[in-house]
Amino acid sequence: MTHESESKKIWQVIAASSVGTLIEWYDFYIFGSLATVIASQFFPKTNPTAALLSTLATFAAGFIVRPFGALVFGRLGDLIGRKYTFLLTLILMGGSTFAIGLVPGYASIGFAAPILVLLLRLLQGLALGGEYGGAATYVAEHAPANRRGYYTSWIQTTATLGLFFSLGVILLTRHFLAPDLDTSIKRFNDWGWRIPFWVSILLVGVSIYIRLRMNESPLFAKLKTEGKVSVNPLKESFGNKTNLKMVLLALFGATMGQGVVWYTGQFYAQSFLENVCNIDFDQSRTILIWGILLATPFFVVFGGWSDKIGRKWIMLVGMLLAIGTYQFIFKQFITLTDPAGKTELTGHRKLLEDKTIVSEKNAADSIHQVTSEVHYTDGAVFKEVKTDTLFANAAHAAVTQTVIKYKDKKVDTWTYRKLVGWIFVLILYVTMVYGPIAAFLVELFPTRIRYTSMSLPYHIGNGVFGGLTPFIATLLTTIYVTDKLSGLWYTIIIGAVCLFIGAVYISNRIDPDVND
Repeated sequence: MTHESESKKIWQVIAASSVGTLIEWYDFYIFGSLATVIASQFFPKTNPTAALLSTLATFAAGFIVRPFGALVFGRLGDLIGRKYTFLLTLILMGGSTFAIGLVPGYASIGFAAPILVLLLRLLQGLALGGEYGGAATYVAEHAPANRRGYYTSWIQTTATLGLFFSLGVILLTRHFLAPDLDTSIKRFNDWGWRIPFWVSILLVGVSIYIRLRMNESPLFAKLKTEGKVSVNPLKESFGNKTNLKMVLLALFGATMGQGVVWYTGQFYAQSFLENVCNIDFDQSRTILIWGILLATPFFVVFGGWSDKIGRKWIMLVGMLLAIGTYQFIFKQFITLTDPAGKTELTGHRKLLEDKTIVSEKNAADSIHQVTSEVHYTDGAVFKEVKTDTLFANAAHAAVTQTVIKYKDKKVDTWTYRKLVGWIFVLILYVTMVYGPIAAFLVELFPTRIRYTSMSLPYHIGNGVFGGLTPFIATLLTTIYVTDKLSGLWYTIIIGAVCLFIGAVYISNRIDPDVND
């Protein structure tokens, strides 16, 4: 086969693998991208914070079962082949995602709604547990040994592009539901949020067609021809002391830290902008979209660079930069969206709502709430909610407690660009730790048990340690309410432990041919 035809073949392999993997990530992350809306649909509305935490816990549940999917589908991949295994995971993922869009809300069927969503979320997690290892292995086993980092880095882009795609579909759906914004928001929150889930079934159909036309990995096909396929991949992967050691090193010295950096730089960053900084729905998502768009090419840059200088130090430097600068960057988010440093545009304040609520506990107490749209000289527009609570039965006299909060903040153009810049930096860290890791994992393990061996540490590191990041970080901010940056400590601690283990115990370069 000529060099030109070999190059054409590898790009066909990358394209076919990437389309399916991107769609699976889209399916998996559409849930997280709609966490706030889903919280109001499938959980009681009496406590919004508890509903959000419950939704994030359901979101995290999909990550927790990913290692089980890695074991089930990894074993199948090493027994029957890469192609048909991750074709099966694609069908399972697409069906589960579509079904989430059909589940009635809490108002219709009560607690059966969140239970059904949780079960479907678990099926999604099982499917993704088998998808990534198959796609990364499939591409790596088609690629030249000295270009694995470069070629597998294209698969690495699909996780972030899946998030990008999910955010884009959500915004387009929201804006096409009605000509005016208020009606569009209402329709989207009522039923329009289901559309991105339904879109999945069309995308999966296209991907299934593409994957059916793919051939088996040449390295696995060679093993099968020679009769050297593993009889018991699980036993060989985890019952062999040497291989188990590599599995543990991959987990605690690489994927654990990579997972928390990935989810902090993208999911927790979005949650922080929306729930802590209270930025407008559209702006919080387009800020992330621009950051993803600008940073995604660096997956390929760092993946290709790792072919020349090794995988280890690129990943570990990314972890070091992340844990060393997270608090500063997230502090910038707070400072840039703080109304205290802004000057109100006199005469442009608009009254949106003025209401008085009598306390349910004591009829003599009352709450007077005024919601106004405040315009600032820099072009920002914030919604100000001023709440005056009258406690009529105080010990000596009536006491009024005033609380002013801001929500739905539309920041000015310059601040918007600064926020995009900081999100870009966060995702740049993601590209450093994630770009080379597929090639790193593939080269750790023999071909006969590669699918099983690399899938488990990847999905524990990403699924358990990484996937729990948004939930644990949000939970920490509800415990340590005076410290808005407290959620970052989980990532910093996990990242620091992984950085130490990786720096001390992992070799920078592994002979790329040794395990083929």
